[in-house]
Amino acid sequence: MGRPFIEFVQSQQLPWIESAVISKIRPGVKVRELSIDAQNGGCSLLLSYAAGYQADTNYVLDADEEFFVIDGEITIDGQKYGRYNYGHFPAGMHTSSFSSAGAIVLTFFNQTPTATPATKDSAELETQRVIKHIDALDGEWGGNFNPDFPPGAGRKWMRRDPVTLDETWVLGTMPLRYGMRAEKHPVVEEAYLLSGELVGHLGVMTPGAYFWRPPEELHGPFGSMTGNLYLFRTIGGPLSTIYEPDSRPFNWKPAHDPILPAELAALDQYDGCICQAY
Repeated sequence: MGRPFIEFVQSQQLPWIESAVISKIRPGVKVRELSIDAQNGGCSLLLSYAAGYQADTNYVLDADEEFFVIDGEITIDGQKYGRYNYGHFPAGMHTSSFSSAGAIVLTFFNQTPTATPATKDSAELETQRVIKHIDALDGEWGGNFNPDFPPGAGRKWMRRDPVTLDETWVLGTMPLRYGMRAEKHPVVEEAYLLSGELVGHLGVMTPGAYFWRPPEELHGPFGSMTGNLYLFRTIGGPLSTIYEPDSRPFNWKPAHDPILPAELAALDQYDGCICQAY
């Protein structure tokens, strides 16, 4: 997998750009590139749709598209997606129209997305992987998902893929919660902080913080004065966690020392004053 280790960058540090790849499938949409796989073009992006955006699509993409609306509203084939609404469209799923009243949308492609004109779903579409629409503001929270996970958190599933076994969920934690053991996972773990703060071993994340963590990277522990809400994804299978055996005192004032590739390390330092998640 050709993505760099990012832990962590504030998305507000990244410029809004016109992407040659995205312009071919969503003309006029501005992009913040969170991370890109140099090998297959898979990417994690913030997409900014202007108010009044409209496009007749009538195509299928050759990439899986997964999205979570951070702010505003988009409409795809008549289905409205408001704040904290989610969808997962596997490669080969047909769309005919796309519009927006103005929105910021966290979007993931598993490879470089290219479009093929079509009037229906591809014969290769894995229909069991389609998630047409989930409103994360509805439904119950689940808890007790790991006996070693510090109490005071809840999870809402967005996706548990029946083919790839990858997972996507929203995690919420209560204020003044913290852990005391570092952990690691056998799969890629990716996250975007939606609200609140997250204090970790490499600094303090605020809304808009993003990380891409390769498998087997020891990290944490984490805590939060405010409580928080964030979107998590795995790549390579379901999440499982191995905790280090020994606890440690929690540090509420860590030094800011993120792990970043050179191009992100060269960005202007985040001043901590931006409270929006984009």
